[in-house]
Amino acid sequence: MSYKNVVAEKTTITRNVSDIGDRLGNLYEGLVTISKRSRQINDGMKEELTAKLAEFASSTDNLEEIFENREQIEISRFYERLPKPVAIAVDEFLADKVYHRNPEGSE
Repeated sequence: MSYKNVVAEKTTITRNVSDIGDRLGNLYEGLVTISKRSRQINDGMKEELTAKLAEFASSTDNLEEIFENREQIEISRFYERLPKPVAIAVDEFLADKVYHRNPEGSE
């Protein structure tokens, strides 16, 4: 997933709880869906960041190289500035971009 084009809020905002509950008919199912999607986004971000930072891993422990590697610092700063995974998941959920399926079925 490309995180450069994410339009989710970078700060915490107040949400109307009924917007989340109205999507699936149950507030708690909506919250579980958002939390699972948030975990997926977080895992994806972590894998992507680890892969990018692995390029800079060196076998020698030279402190000067570690502290002066500007590319590594810029990559880390990019990921720090991104919206939090929960904000991205809520934005996707409210925009109907998340697929939700209840395996037990509703009766």
